[in-house]
Amino acid sequence: MTFEIGLTLTIIAVAVILFATEKLRVDVIAMLVLITVGLTGLVSAEEMFSGFSNPAVITVWAVYIVSGALFRTGVADFLGEQIIKLAGNSEPRLVAVIMLTCGTMSAFMNNIGAAAVLLPAVAGISRQAKIPLSRLLIPLSFSSLMGGNMTLIGTPPNVLATSLLAERGFETFSFFDFAPMGIIVFLTGILYMTFFGRHLLPQHKTADEGTDAYRYQDYVSEITVHEDSEVRGKTLQEIRLGADYDLTVLFVIKDGQMQTAPHRNTRIDAGDLLIVEGQLDNLLKAREKLKVDVEEEKGVALETFEDSDTDLAIVEATVAPRSPIAGRTLRGMQFRDRYGFTVVALRRHGEVITQRLRDVRIEFGDTLLLKGPAHRLVNLRQGNEFLLLEPVDRETRRQHKAWLSIAIMGLVLVLTTVVGLHISVAMVIGSVLVVVSRCLTMDEAYQSIEWRSIFLIAGMLPLGIAMENTGTARFLAEGMVNNLGTFGPLAVLAGIYILASLITEPMSNAAATVLIVPIAIDIAIGLGADPRPFVLATVIACSTSFLTPVGHQANVLVFGPGNYRFFDFTKVGLPLNVCIFVVTMIFLPILWPLGV
Repeated sequence: MTFEIGLTLTIIAVAVILFATEKLRVDVIAMLVLITVGLTGLVSAEEMFSGFSNPAVITVWAVYIVSGALFRTGVADFLGEQIIKLAGNSEPRLVAVIMLTCGTMSAFMNNIGAAAVLLPAVAGISRQAKIPLSRLLIPLSFSSLMGGNMTLIGTPPNVLATSLLAERGFETFSFFDFAPMGIIVFLTGILYMTFFGRHLLPQHKTADEGTDAYRYQDYVSEITVHEDSEVRGKTLQEIRLGADYDLTVLFVIKDGQMQTAPHRNTRIDAGDLLIVEGQLDNLLKAREKLKVDVEEEKGVALETFEDSDTDLAIVEATVAPRSPIAGRTLRGMQFRDRYGFTVVALRRHGEVITQRLRDVRIEFGDTLLLKGPAHRLVNLRQGNEFLLLEPVDRETRRQHKAWLSIAIMGLVLVLTTVVGLHISVAMVIGSVLVVVSRCLTMDEAYQSIEWRSIFLIAGMLPLGIAMENTGTARFLAEGMVNNLGTFGPLAVLAGIYILASLITEPMSNAAATVLIVPIAIDIAIGLGADPRPFVLATVIACSTSFLTPVGHQANVLVFGPGNYRFFDFTKVGLPLNVCIFVVTMIFLPILWPLGV
């Protein structure tokens, strides 16, 4: 082993550890990898930044924009709603139809987008059918991953693998070359989940139990303001009930009129009644310091106010992909002033947070319990910050542009499959057309792009180049061939599949593809085989991240709303991984002969 190979393997190992521990954002890790391979001389300056101009990166951001047009014009919503209506209240039928719908959509738009579009509709179906949401969201997430295997643009690993083959001078995949194996994998997943996997799905809190799943803080109590009170004449911001006592003001009642969305500048007068939520000891501290009366024996349920005020809504919302609030605190963004809602509780990775919420940094996948005026819900629906766990209101979409966005997607397919344009060129044409035709505004086009993924891919691609320059990919390939080659090419194919499947769990599937595809190509060269089936096995393995909730963003998206535990995914996903591995080893050599 040369020094350069050892250095490259060290960089790979450190990157995998950083991805697994999640101490840094994935795009930051990718940028650190890019800088490291550049400074150590493993790649040239031109190669160091070549990822940003790589056709694969161009294709991925263009796919995000075209997918955004299908979302903004209501095409994805309409398709999802209409097909889900066919399912009725039968759980097996619901699971099958949800998976078929999401997987089909995922073949033509990004995985996370397909899952995000259907999440509110599935939550609504859960309530109507009285089936726990936890029984439906893992099938939704898994189907979005499997459906992406069916077309070139369905998932970034397919685009990356095609680009890496082209760079090495090998014959690449066309748009629908992925379809035969992709359909087999997809149908295997549906059959597994419908007849076997659904019995392994957890049965957590049902949707109709709603807010009970959050385990509220101890009290929702009344604070009465008197003439001699310290808070008289001050605003809510000046009183600092939240900052000093960790109490949330839910309502202010003035002259018998309830304000359901009190503002931080709301001034408190003598005789006002504050409805606050918090722990008893904090309420008693506030009573002593502020000279107010606290009805400490009065445990008031939020549902009491929900029933008494028709304009009050208590809803769940999950932080959407590419949400601008991710990484910010409720205090920093002045959440209640901005949205008109109070965050009553937050659920993250199965843990419910109810204390010091204003200082908690919001993360993608968090589920928030919100209380506020029902008429402000439309603002939450129209923005790109949240996905409300209720049926999507399609009136906010540009439905009159729906057929135009479908036509543009059709044009992209024709340009790719009939005219023969490179997929990156066709997708850029499509992304420009959806903006010019006003299916999307330019700002919405930028918002549609998952920039974290773009920088992740662009930053990791130079590591793939370093693996080639230093001979690391060849070194690893030769090791695998030497150890498995005596058992035949199918054993080597199985080895590369298992390696890719395991490495994609602690890191993104795009990063795993960049690492494993060069090894797969060199393995094929060493065997004198067609590299395409080895590459195809790699991308299937990289696109089926079922073992953990952090294996893919689609899993992260459903983790909070489904109230899942970490190993719920392992319990359901491990047998599915085995099933897909078996069918891949059976059908891939038939559809794509190894040529050995």
